Amino acid sequence: MLGDDLSPWLVGPFVGLLLCIAILPLAAEEWFAKNRNRALVAALFGVPVVVYLAVAFGAEGRQSIGATLHEYISFILLLTALFTISGGVYVTGDPLATPRNNILFLAVGAVLANFIGTTGAAMLLIRPVLRANAERTHMRHTVIFLIFIVCNMGGLLTPIGDPPLFLGFLRGIDFFWTLRLVLHWAVAVGLTLAVYAVLEVRAYRREPARVAAADRAEYVPIRLMGMLNVVFLGGVVMTTILSGPLTDAGEAIGFPYLRELLYVAMIALSLTFGPKRPRELNEFSWAPIQEVAIIFAGIFATMIPALAILEARGDELGLTQPWQFFWATGALSSFLDNAPTYLTFTSTAQGLLDVHHTAGLMSTTVVPAVGHPPSAFLAAVSCGAVFMGANSYIGNAPNFMVKSIAEESGVAMPHFFGYMGYAAVILLPIFALVTVLFFL
Repeated sequence: MLGDDLSPWLVGPFVGLLLCIAILPLAAEEWFAKNRNRALVAALFGVPVVVYLAVAFGAEGRQSIGATLHEYISFILLLTALFTISGGVYVTGDPLATPRNNILFLAVGAVLANFIGTTGAAMLLIRPVLRANAERTHMRHTVIFLIFIVCNMGGLLTPIGDPPLFLGFLRGIDFFWTLRLVLHWAVAVGLTLAVYAVLEVRAYRREPARVAAADRAEYVPIRLMGMLNVVFLGGVVMTTILSGPLTDAGEAIGFPYLRELLYVAMIALSLTFGPKRPRELNEFSWAPIQEVAIIFAGIFATMIPALAILEARGDELGLTQPWQFFWATGALSSFLDNAPTYLTFTSTAQGLLDVHHTAGLMSTTVVPAVGHPPSAFLAAVSCGAVFMGANSYIGNAPNFMVKSIAEESGVAMPHFFGYMGYAAVILLPIFALVTVLFFL
């Protein structure tokens, strides 16, 4: 296995890239705001890793690079499809920016994320949320909580909701198994919404009287434009659901990118036949998805050694209980892409349970040696990967997209460490309670 032969020092480029993503927006904001310079930084860390693996490890290294490249292409095309098509759906109107309406936006987003993915839900809602709150002087917290809830926690209940669950589905987890996590979802989302409600009510009360008056003057009821793009979004969802058969068909004809070709087809159909006006009203821009594609190209390249080492030596971590898998998966999902992290820890859990001859991770029969059923470990890994992607801007791709769109709209979003501070104060106590209720 590749990870057995890799030096831990090869994790250095990954750590270095993360530090650059965290520090450069503070130290050289104008310079790092250009995609050309972002690409330079990503290449500076990513290219040497790829070249070293290809040269030093021959066929095994190139195979790992090829598999990661396929994952990256699939990852970016799915995000691009959801981003592009949802950008052609316009939620018209300018609802009142009251606490009740803002809470409703986030709650609807948490449900919607399970049907069109966290990326689709976030792209559909971020612009109407920004528009509704345009008159407000205190609105940054609303965008931060949208990242917490809509970009991450909301997508726990279906494989479409978040990429790691989709990979689990492809690896044999039943499509409807994640619905068993509805209580985990309700507790995490409900508590986060409750915290938001308290902060939002306080912020609303601090708004000057002129803000409420201006908000009422601009009120327009909500309507939906671009319904044809809803059909194309459905096409993306169905393509994702049919990934297994499409993969088999692709292998049969010697073309492994059949699913990705359908994603591109849906994008092309949306851009060609979808109405132009909703995209204009959304002030649609390619900048957010370009930023995500560049940053995550570097992350995917530099994380190859990190994930290979973890997969090969995961048993050395000493994880034996569901709560440990929840926090270990979550900690890495905060910075690594949560999809391969999910796969790594489900494999680690299966390896632990195989010693006791279990029937698979969906089994609900308690294993006496560990005191829990295998399904508890699967639930812990699933929740850790989905929930804790909210801990940093790079924990999940929609986080970066929402941040970029909000900043384009004039919202002063916190920098990398500032956002992590918000997440630590608000989310870690909620995750601790989830641990007590479900994983001990």
